[in-house]
Amino acid sequence: MEELKPIKEGKVREIYDNGDSLIMVATDRISCFDVILKNDVTKKGTVLTQMSKFWFDMTEDIVPNHMISVDVKDMPEYFQQEKFDGNSMMCRKLKMLPIECIVRGYITGSGWKSYQENGTVCGIKLPEGLKESDKLPEPIYTPSTKAEIGDHDENISFEQSIDVLEKEFPGKGKEYAEKLRDYTIALYKKCADYALEHGIIIADTKFEFGLDEDGNIILGDEMLTPDSSRFWPADSYEPGHGQPSFDKQFARDWLKENEHDWKLPQDIVDKTIDKYLQAYKLLTGKDL
Repeated sequence: MEELKPIKEGKVREIYDNGDSLIMVATDRISCFDVILKNDVTKKGTVLTQMSKFWFDMTEDIVPNHMISVDVKDMPEYFQQEKFDGNSMMCRKLKMLPIECIVRGYITGSGWKSYQENGTVCGIKLPEGLKESDKLPEPIYTPSTKAEIGDHDENISFEQSIDVLEKEFPGKGKEYAEKLRDYTIALYKKCADYALEHGIIIADTKFEFGLDEDGNIILGDEMLTPDSSRFWPADSYEPGHGQPSFDKQFARDWLKENEHDWKLPQDIVDKTIDKYLQAYKLLTGKDL
């Protein structure tokens, strides 16, 4: 069996070239503060892949996506090993657009910090008197540029996103920027409403889009996972402070408060994956 090497490795994902498609493998690596930790979080990659599949299936009516299959039987023999089963997705090849499409439905994190300083988030003026974790009157779209590994993404205004896209796709900047914004808001609204009915608040999330060979905008990467979103338990939601979350928050909090060499104690790893599995079950109604 020929061993295949990834053509691209991200903090969590490995991407393999499969001729006219790609195979995207979500590993069990975990990154915090843009650093890959020295721990593996067992099953995390499977949660990310299966959760993305769940949302891709649900939102095909809004925008097409890049998923072809998550069944390793549809993939080359190399991927029919246990380590690829469940965490691999065969995808269409896209030309990815250089914008991270971030949508915020609640005020938290860097948005809350910015609001406290000047009443805005990424240049968008918000109503006065909001408390931390408050729901915003309407979701807001706050794009950013994509950074290389090790660098931080940079928040930009909607107008700047037009310029970034125009530079790469002359004559198309405004059209693409408007479509990205509209798709992002529509995806968020549909999925946030669904999640809320199933006990999860999606406070914010990010999407990535690309172009297919005909120039159509297609949803790519991952979708609404605990790695790309803030998920809060709805039953304990209480504005006025930070919320517990179904994501890497256990890991982030521990790293902030302890001396470390980017390695987590096992109990923090266990608590982190428990949160991922809990979120998966609440949203899909199934155990992984």
